[in-house]
Amino acid sequence: MSTKTNIDFMGKRKIAAILSVALVLASIASLTFSGLKLGLDFTGGTLVEVGYETPANIELIRQQLQTGGYPSAVVQNFGSETDVLVRLQQEYKPELGDQILATLQQDSSTKVTLRRSEFVGAQVGDELREQGGLGMLLALFVVMIYVAFRFQFKFSVGAVVALAHDVIITLGIFSLLGFNFDLTVLAALLAVIGYSLNDTIVVSDRIRENFRKVRKQTPLNIINISLNETLSRTIITSLTTLLVLVTLLLLGGELIRGFAIALSIGVIVGTYSSIYVASNILLALGITSEDLALPVKEGHEIDGMP
Repeated sequence: MSTKTNIDFMGKRKIAAILSVALVLASIASLTFSGLKLGLDFTGGTLVEVGYETPANIELIRQQLQTGGYPSAVVQNFGSETDVLVRLQQEYKPELGDQILATLQQDSSTKVTLRRSEFVGAQVGDELREQGGLGMLLALFVVMIYVAFRFQFKFSVGAVVALAHDVIITLGIFSLLGFNFDLTVLAALLAVIGYSLNDTIVVSDRIRENFRKVRKQTPLNIINISLNETLSRTIITSLTTLLVLVTLLLLGGELIRGFAIALSIGVIVGTYSSIYVASNILLALGITSEDLALPVKEGHEIDGMP
């Protein structure tokens, strides 16, 4: 069987396993000791709306607030180009709106007026966070059952380990780099699960097909053949997805930035895990052709016997 590439992916499986374990442990350690920098959706804070006489320069406003001692402020247009919404991860104080207004007026060539200043409650409470965590565990369990029925139990273990690997590392990078974690990032994590699962299933399908067709090869060689056959599809899918995400990151504005960063990390890690993590688990569990043999129907011949 000829393939377009002949890369010995599984020859580097031990190095990949060490790398994956190190990244997962580092992520867990960071999440345990540093935690995530939760956004307003999780913590609540203060919302300040200001109005400009001319279209507002959002990037300049961010710089003004950062210089004025509000580095974590989220700035966006609200309704029109002259209306600006500032969200602060700070406890609400009546005078905070006037302080923000004074900061913006210092270097402004146009008049700025304060429209409102109010407290914003957390959209995601402790109870909802717990339910979300349980829901994600349930989703992984359902994925395991689905993959076990569609392929084989060893494939389901590989798929779930790969999904957990991707989510933990993505969260770990957000924790290590101190990126804001809000509802858009949570949505990106769910998208990462879907992307990674789809990629893993495509690779698993080809592995199963080759185990049934290529009889005189070792499991390691069959998995290598399968990975090389799906490599072009994996690369094209990843690059086109990343192209869209980079565009969102550069042009999508502040609100979509966390989503684009999280999904970009997830696509890169998910592509790696579909090649190395899921396949590595299959070899570690001792996958063989017998595990994927088609059931013999009654009345059919077996090895030439009626």
